[in-house]
Amino acid sequence: MSIKIPKTISAAVLYKTCSKLKVVNDLLLPELKKGQVLVKMFYSGLCHSQLMEINGERNQDHLIPHLLGHEGSGKVIKIGKGVKKVKENDRVVLSWIKSKGLETGGMKFQRKSGDLINAGPITTFSNYTIVSENRVVLMPKKITNKISVLYGCAIPTGSGTILNEIKLKKNSKVGIIGLGGVGMSALLMASVFKPKILLAIDIEENKLKLAKKFGATEIINPKQNNVENRVSKITNHNGLDFVIDAAGTTKTIELGFQIIKKFGGELIFASHPSDGKLISINPHDLICGKKINGTWGGNCNMDIDIQKIEKIFRKNKISLNSFVKKVYSLNDINKAVDDLKNRKVLRAIIKF
Repeated sequence: MSIKIPKTISAAVLYKTCSKLKVVNDLLLPELKKGQVLVKMFYSGLCHSQLMEINGERNQDHLIPHLLGHEGSGKVIKIGKGVKKVKENDRVVLSWIKSKGLETGGMKFQRKSGDLINAGPITTFSNYTIVSENRVVLMPKKITNKISVLYGCAIPTGSGTILNEIKLKKNSKVGIIGLGGVGMSALLMASVFKPKILLAIDIEENKLKLAKKFGATEIINPKQNNVENRVSKITNHNGLDFVIDAAGTTKTIELGFQIIKKFGGELIFASHPSDGKLISINPHDLICGKKINGTWGGNCNMDIDIQKIEKIFRKNKISLNSFVKKVYSLNDINKAVDDLKNRKVLRAIIKF
């Protein structure tokens, strides 16, 4: 039985930076090129990267108007020539993190009005999407379509940082700055290793309470406490072994560097400020053995690691339902953007 493919799709388009997204319903669906996959979307995530794009902080103004979204879940409707890793009707996770398969680069959609809309090798703010083969991976079989959207960005970036970038032990002292999707994902994976100190830092009390539920041994609200003094106290003036910054600001990266220990302490930032913004650190701390590094998607091998992470979470009975409590329609996507910007949700999820 052949699958009916629509001639037009609905999508959210960025026509102007620092403005609301425009939902259009007349985007013509082009024929697939070699290496492309047509996916009927179930859900899309919305994260800090899209906020930066909307605010013109990703140096992509020359691509406007363009589609957005880099994490989602869906079902394969059709595959282009050369595609081998997925087939029609496969449930898949869509991710900005490259995996095996063909890379087809960007493309253009056209509206019935004639407007040309740019799109990258992955976009997810639409009811159907065309992506490169290397931006889809098979969905873990034992998770729902809604939960699986988290495996496109938040879970591999956060949990992957813990699994692939550092070596946690039971006597480790680790801190997580910023309890959004990435930070909370890192905290959940860190809790599996039962470190001596698992510190959560955020300015939202509700997120700190959730972090305690997820296994944090200590919590700090920078609005209420001096973070450096508190860390010094709980580590007997030694500092933390590892800090994961998932807040993505120059201030939080600098803070993370301050609270790691000398001679072996490591800060890894899993999110980042706007391009061109600089951090200020004391170079003497580098001589004293402090390390600072960034991570690209948790250094994940997407074809392997999301299956591995899902098994770890299932074995340890870790639920991700708290990440997907708030679901929006495509027509309400600007409300989702505002809620995420104002830190009202852990992860904004769009349902199609």
